Amino acid sequence: MLDLGRRQLITLLGGAAAGWPLAGHAQQPERIRRIGALSPLPADDPEAKARMAAFLQELAQFGWVDGRNMRIDARWGAGDTDRVRQYAAELVALAPDVILATSTATVAPLQEATRTVPIVFASVIDPVGAGFVASLARPGGNTTGFAIYEYGISGKWLELLKQIAPSVTRAAVLRDPAIASGIGQFAAIQGAAPPFGVEVSPVSVRDAGEIEPAVAAFARSSNGGLIVTIGTLTDAHRGMISAVATRYLLPAVYPFPFFVRSGGLISYGPDITDSYRRAAGYVDRILKGEKPADLPVQQPTKIDLAINLKAAKALGLEIPRTMLARADEVIE
Repeated sequence: MLDLGRRQLITLLGGAAAGWPLAGHAQQPERIRRIGALSPLPADDPEAKARMAAFLQELAQFGWVDGRNMRIDARWGAGDTDRVRQYAAELVALAPDVILATSTATVAPLQEATRTVPIVFASVIDPVGAGFVASLARPGGNTTGFAIYEYGISGKWLELLKQIAPSVTRAAVLRDPAIASGIGQFAAIQGAAPPFGVEVSPVSVRDAGEIEPAVAAFARSSNGGLIVTIGTLTDAHRGMISAVATRYLLPAVYPFPFFVRSGGLISYGPDITDSYRRAAGYVDRILKGEKPADLPVQQPTKIDLAINLKAAKALGLEIPRTMLARADEVIE
């Protein structure tokens, strides 16, 4: 009996020992990956928060959870170019595995700071023309991502302005002359103008304080309308711009739906939040070993028409039923 019990004990201990980890093979803690994120908008901007939330939610779908197996280091430029440049250098110094660059205004300073850390942009205009990538199909270098715009859309903005306000014969194009895309957008609008009988004029603004005086000067003459182009300045001050347009009774067309949600009249452009979700997919692929140079730059998959009926009423405009019928978003 004693021998049998001993044999059973040895067998039990042997089986248990097989399940015990050896000191040299102890389970290692999961590596924490580091993701930088740089935005030119303020941290409390509702649109900026929604975009970052969408990015993080999509990352979670791929298994990346902040505080568990990855860490987000976010910086917010609040519309300050010098601050964005400073934060770009700070993020690169942290040696992240990849950086999310949220716009054209953040890619340039990040590329100045590094040509090795992978960069994924979520909302850039003309990345080839800006020199960020070699081509859409083969970006090369350390940068790739999602473009949000092609210049032909600008002509559609003018068409919408005439549809919603047929009396318009003059259009001010609000742009930032410091960015190449502001010049390109104006050129596209100007090229589309002759068939509509609209005289277009550039209204160049470099900071928020210049916006209302420039719009007020244009509004002194009748039959005017406003086209707001894409840029960090217009994004950050969209609420103020829509209020100024209403104050001076200028029907205005905007580049993205979030302008309409901030009080603007009508917009035609992609939903940028979707680009952030898609950018999470590229970040996941880079964290798993793929190279930015091998990931093609992608274009928007859908262009949305958004209309604000409250803004239309304030301007005394009646939106055509045909336009309402094809709208993707109507705010009442």
